Amino acid sequence: MGHSLAGIAAVLGIPDWKTVIAFWPYFAGGTVAAYGLGSIPFGLVLARIFGHGDIRKIGSGNIGATNVLRTGSKSVAALTLVLDLGKGAAALWLARHFLGGPDVAFFAGFAVVLGHMFPVWLLFRGGKGVATTLGVILGLSLPAGLTALGVWLAVALISRISSLAALVAVAGAPLACWFFSGRQAATLAAILAVLVWLKHGANIARLLRGQEAKIKLK
Repeated sequence: MGHSLAGIAAVLGIPDWKTVIAFWPYFAGGTVAAYGLGSIPFGLVLARIFGHGDIRKIGSGNIGATNVLRTGSKSVAALTLVLDLGKGAAALWLARHFLGGPDVAFFAGFAVVLGHMFPVWLLFRGGKGVATTLGVILGLSLPAGLTALGVWLAVALISRISSLAALVAVAGAPLACWFFSGRQAATLAAILAVLVWLKHGANIARLLRGQEAKIKLK
């Protein structure tokens, strides 16, 4: 059983259980720190600081940049987007440079998105993880991250539907990561894409019915 698990890990390019056990303080520390960083609800905090109240009570109730935009403040929404992207990229960078390299970063990338989606401070009711996932992709590979962001922007401009742009961007990210960075990055991007798609269940249903809200640029 141990050999088969090690073989699967090797195929996917991820750390095997022996490595995790041998260096568990680094893996545990990186995972916990990344979850804590991811769980900072920048959208909620910034909306309150700039006098827009609790964004969980408007629009979709989400704490991400798209819902912050519904307050009418493009600058606060943009700052939320940058910070949510930043915490994903930062988790990868910190894990790689201070906690043992890419294997620890793999777990940190997963944990930072989980933190955003399920923050303990908000009773595990967080955002949908799109910006933080794209930040992780940027941390894994700058070319892959820029490609995913380009796809998001192109689909958003054409369709004016934020959720569709997000779903397409994260779905293509594993291929970009495979091309630019290799198996481990592609595996993490694929896992995060599944999480994001699961979080968008209601959006997908509305897209299929043609009822998903469009981005209002004015």
